Amino acid sequence: MNKAIHFKTSMFDVSTEKENPINPVFGLSLLEWLRAELKNEVDITVPDAEDWGWYSELEWDGAKYLIGSAAFYEKGDDPNQELEWVFQVHRYRTLKEKILGRNKMSESNACFQYFKKIFENHSDITGVEIA
Repeated sequence: MNKAIHFKTSMFDVSTEKENPINPVFGLSLLEWLRAELKNEVDITVPDAEDWGWYSELEWDGAKYLIGSAAFYEKGDDPNQELEWVFQVHRYRTLKEKILGRNKMSESNACFQYFKKIFENHSDITGVEIA
């Protein structure tokens, strides 16, 4: 199961993002920012489009993860306003792990907590909640 972090910020001008070729969903700028900010700590892949937003992949403590991002913004909205964001973390599991119920994603997962703390500790990000 994916775990998601919701928050608000006006840090990114989503109106300048490259268009999502699958669905007009914004969120690329958050992943690009994380990739640049964390380049010496975590190797995050170049973001790619998905029908629900944007995603990147990474390896954390020997496990592979997908992180995803979407902003609640529609063309015509003020891009400088504080926007609501959804950031999800999904841990890939093998068939064996799934069958045996091992390594399920949870709020206590270290990778999830790492990103949650980044958002909680940033002065331009507010209203951090887990969903």
